[in-house]
Amino acid sequence: MKMLGAEAVIECLKAEGVELVFGYPGGCVLTLYDALFKADFPHILTRHEQGAVHAADGYARATGKTGVCFATSGPGATNLVTGIATAYMDSVPLVAITGQVGVGVIGKDAFQEADVRGITTPITKHNYLVKRIQDLPRILKEAFYIARTGRPGPVVVDISRDVFNATIDFEYPETVSLRGYTPLFDGEPNSVELAVQAMLEAQNPVIFVGGGVVLSDTAQEFRKLVELTGFPVFSSLMGLGCIPADAEQHLGMVGMHGTYAANMATTECDLLLGIGVRFDDRVTSVVKNFAPQAKIVHFDIDPAEVNKNVRADLRVVGDLRWSLPLLNEKAGQRSATEWRQGIAAWHECVQSWKKEQPLTYDQASEKVMPQLVIEKVSRLTQENTIVVTDVGQHQMWTAQFYNFKRERSFITSGGLGTMGYGLPAALGAQFGLPDSQVVLFTGDGSIMMNCQELATVADNNLPVKIFVMNNEVLGMVHQWQRMFYGQRYSHSTLKGKTDFVKLAEAMGVPGMRVTRPEELDTVLEKALSMEGPVLVEVLVPPTEDVLPMVPPGGRLDQMLLGGMN
Repeated sequence: MKMLGAEAVIECLKAEGVELVFGYPGGCVLTLYDALFKADFPHILTRHEQGAVHAADGYARATGKTGVCFATSGPGATNLVTGIATAYMDSVPLVAITGQVGVGVIGKDAFQEADVRGITTPITKHNYLVKRIQDLPRILKEAFYIARTGRPGPVVVDISRDVFNATIDFEYPETVSLRGYTPLFDGEPNSVELAVQAMLEAQNPVIFVGGGVVLSDTAQEFRKLVELTGFPVFSSLMGLGCIPADAEQHLGMVGMHGTYAANMATTECDLLLGIGVRFDDRVTSVVKNFAPQAKIVHFDIDPAEVNKNVRADLRVVGDLRWSLPLLNEKAGQRSATEWRQGIAAWHECVQSWKKEQPLTYDQASEKVMPQLVIEKVSRLTQENTIVVTDVGQHQMWTAQFYNFKRERSFITSGGLGTMGYGLPAALGAQFGLPDSQVVLFTGDGSIMMNCQELATVADNNLPVKIFVMNNEVLGMVHQWQRMFYGQRYSHSTLKGKTDFVKLAEAMGVPGMRVTRPEELDTVLEKALSMEGPVLVEVLVPPTEDVLPMVPPGGRLDQMLLGGMN
């Protein structure tokens, strides 16, 4: 079938099962957008290319499918960079299709030219520059295959405008053959047997669960392991929801802002099973002091992650869809009663830590406490709610105080820590799961970084519920300046002149405001019951800190607890 290259792109998307794309048009992709129009292919026009890539990312995290975004050449493509890097750090399957100038002027500083392949090489799983129409179907097939197989990640396909306008006798490849890229699935069964032997020998074991369990859709298998063994569990930021937050075995999040119980268990354990984690520095603090008494067993699909940050005593390399069922099978040769009897004293110890130092805050405050807002929203929402955050204090409070029940219910920028991620990611998640309620917690700093996407939310009448924690400062920066920089608040005060209710209403989103605790219940119930979108501005105190906190250079058991003592 003969067609233009632009039309071939649309046919490739259809063949890959892509349901919609997010994007922003421009000169070098006009033929592509004309093909979109003719094909009536679902496309969401965001108000900025960064909004498009974050929306594709949120869509991918919520659904488990590959997110897709379009952008034009030059500034259009470079505006995707932050979102591509965000997806790369958190292993999100994403395909970004960008326009490029004509083949004859590539490298000659043509209008709106940028070396997109060079720029994105360090932040993509792979990238391409397409200069021949004959290569287009094969490259797009490879791009989707690479993005979603093995350890997922973003792939950029930069396409010259000549290719969009050229004619091809279109045929989509049925298979992919890539020299040097054979995604690992099965690992060495003996490594799993050694892991079970380590579990049998341990007296104080813990399980550290991360985002790999979410990405591999193995949370059900993971919960079987926890139910069988009764081992205490703590989560990375990306692993929240893999086990219900209120489960007895769950100790909460670990690391810099982890719970007392999780951090103490890490320090005192004699076996740590790291499942789908990469031992990020926000978890470990100083590596030599991390889990100092523990034998560490690392389960991961990516062999490059093993021993990269923390030295593992045993490694189980392979897809968790292979290793976790096998681990359950081998561990199941011992009964749940036997497993639990073997760690009875340890279980009692970690439960005492949970009771002695629970997460708390000033519940008698005359001001609206941000933790209270999150707790109330958690109680008012259903189990299938998707919670999205930006980055900062509100992100950590959400991780601490929202009662997550299932995987893929928490969407946040973990590795890169991208302010401005939340709003477009929330709208992407809502498009991906239209029957689920989507809630966004953001701050007065973060919301301004991509607030233009309020217009996208309004234009599509997306029922996203947006809660802006307004403390009139860059909260996490302010906290660090207060704790470690002698209260020298250098450029972290936001003055508080922006009226977020009026801002939202100007873009078509109804707005409400909470200034006193007694207003909170009424406003939250009204906001969550509305059919369309709503923004709720909540005035919170600027001096409230995220606690516990492990100070720079400190061990996990050297937490600053503040008023928690």
